[in-house]
Amino acid sequence: MTKPSDSKQIEERLTALTRDLILIPSIPSRPEDRQRCYEFIRNHLDGLPDIEIREFEHKGAPSLVAGAPDFKEPKILMCGHLDVITHPDISFYRSHIKDGRIYGPGAGDMKGALAVLLEVFRAIHTRNPSASLAIAVTSDEELGGEAGIGYLFGKENLRCKVAMIPDGGSIDEVTVEEKGILHLQLTCEGQSGHAARPWLGVNPIEILMERLAALQKYFKGLERKEDRWYPTCAVTVISTENQTTNRIPSNASAIVDIRFPPPFTVNKLLTEIPAILGEKITVGKIIAAEPTHLAPDELYRKITEEVTGKKVKLIQDDGGSDARFIAAHGIPVKMSRPIVGNLHAVDEWVDIGSLVQLYHIYEQYIEQKLKEK
Repeated sequence: MTKPSDSKQIEERLTALTRDLILIPSIPSRPEDRQRCYEFIRNHLDGLPDIEIREFEHKGAPSLVAGAPDFKEPKILMCGHLDVITHPDISFYRSHIKDGRIYGPGAGDMKGALAVLLEVFRAIHTRNPSASLAIAVTSDEELGGEAGIGYLFGKENLRCKVAMIPDGGSIDEVTVEEKGILHLQLTCEGQSGHAARPWLGVNPIEILMERLAALQKYFKGLERKEDRWYPTCAVTVISTENQTTNRIPSNASAIVDIRFPPPFTVNKLLTEIPAILGEKITVGKIIAAEPTHLAPDELYRKITEEVTGKKVKLIQDDGGSDARFIAAHGIPVKMSRPIVGNLHAVDEWVDIGSLVQLYHIYEQYIEQKLKEK
């Protein structure tokens, strides 16, 4: 068991490791840097004695699973992702410390938490090389996770008794439900023409905007005053093939990000949305996942309260995570994370003190869980 006196050393290691990870722009558009971050993590684990590292690659996304030799179904599996969202300027991928926080792209989602997983894994396996504890690190969570945890639990049949993912909630908030996810590509065909004579063409942008307004009206009608546990729809991309200012384009497209709780389902929304958009809009599915229930754990709650000194809240999360691929197999998932802010912004941050707290929560929970028969 880690002693309180060790916290300063833990803080220094977690801070240094998080900042090292932030420096590597592990984004899909820079596969060489994503691979470099993967190799950095692999090397961090490779120095441990008696650890087997299994490597995978699917659709160009590398991933690894590490554990004691010949592990088949570890009792506990910690899961993290190394990829972060893309910013337009590569110089943004650096960090600084201010007011007890580490600032930088990916600090909160989830390189700070990933540093915790790596250090907890090293600490427990250093003391007990045969511990039934494994770690999975993937590189495509921000793209949907299909080629990472989705592939490992789907095609590679990875399994565990309990999974831990620090990608939702907060240090004293444990996620027990996540909304479903539906990313759709909406396309409208028109007729190109000169912008000075709009009556000679059919402007697909105007049609698309009109139908998007109808879709937003539908989701607006589903809002509830008492909370935010209702379906939402955000338009995230609008584009055309047009590069000319005085030309009506021949087509236009948009991407919408829809999040939804029960009783809504993927099939229900895929039936209702095309009817709302009308026949002029073609609907294509990019990502689809049902809402996820994550089994709460009394031991995890108890240890979290002991470490933080705060009463734990069980929460419903608007976002989604790789937990859905694991929970689909009936495996309980424990989800909380450090205190974070400004996620997916340039000035994203993670609170250093809460990194240390999460380290202690994970270490104590895992050590007690491994003793159970």
